[in-house]
Amino acid sequence: MFEILRREELAGGSVVLNEISAPRIARKARPGQFVILKATETGERIPLTMAETDPKRGTITIIYQVVGKSTMLFKTLQVGDRYQDVIGPLGQPTHLEKVGNVICVGGGTGVAVLHPITRALKELGNNVTAIIGARTKDLLILEDKMKAASHRLLVSTDDGSYGHHGFVTDLLKELLQKEDIQLVVAIGPVPMMKYCCQITKEYGVKTIVSLNAIMVDGTGMCGCCRVSIDGQIRFACVDGPEFDGHKVDFEELQKRLMSYRQEEQMAIEHFQRCTCSA
Repeated sequence: MFEILRREELAGGSVVLNEISAPRIARKARPGQFVILKATETGERIPLTMAETDPKRGTITIIYQVVGKSTMLFKTLQVGDRYQDVIGPLGQPTHLEKVGNVICVGGGTGVAVLHPITRALKELGNNVTAIIGARTKDLLILEDKMKAASHRLLVSTDDGSYGHHGFVTDLLKELLQKEDIQLVVAIGPVPMMKYCCQITKEYGVKTIVSLNAIMVDGTGMCGCCRVSIDGQIRFACVDGPEFDGHKVDFEELQKRLMSYRQEEQMAIEHFQRCTCSA
């Protein structure tokens, strides 16, 4: 059983941070890899990329947005409670090297995934600019950590409540117009990653994205997380989760992510009824 050692509610409680005791995973995990968590014996398996690992303390940190029945269940877990299962590290770690000028773009909870990658790229000697965004200032996460992990931090909010009034893609395009960039890493909602890739393709800048495909076993056997990369079927769990963004079929990915929308809503309503009657 995997004990929660630290718990924080971010973004007004819609986003939750858990630091979990998982010594074996913490020793092996690398930036970009993920774990699959299950809250209870009958719970759903949820893949989440690790936002932080601490091999000395033997802990991993996950940050999730409360959007469905399973993450609602996760949110009920407090310090001292335990996850039934935490499996990992899974997936391919980020390919990290010194390339020069790098832009790391994060949206929403994608900033949590982006943080260890940004920090590692900076430690390798790259000149790193980070761009992070959210719908409003209240939903922005990890600003201080991203500032420390990069040489320059730019912030954007959709409603203009903080930083640039607009999208992260606006800031990305401005930098590409003015500066010589060798690599872009973009992680966040599918539409954000899609538009980042459309912009970087115009400038011929290599772009890496992390795909949040529907996943069950995380070992490549079930095939649920299949994605189309350059016209070929790949599995996000074992071939990814990171891919060349210019080769991703984002339209197909978006459709697959909506496959169980009706069932998800039914599960939320059932969970809320059971919680209220308990």
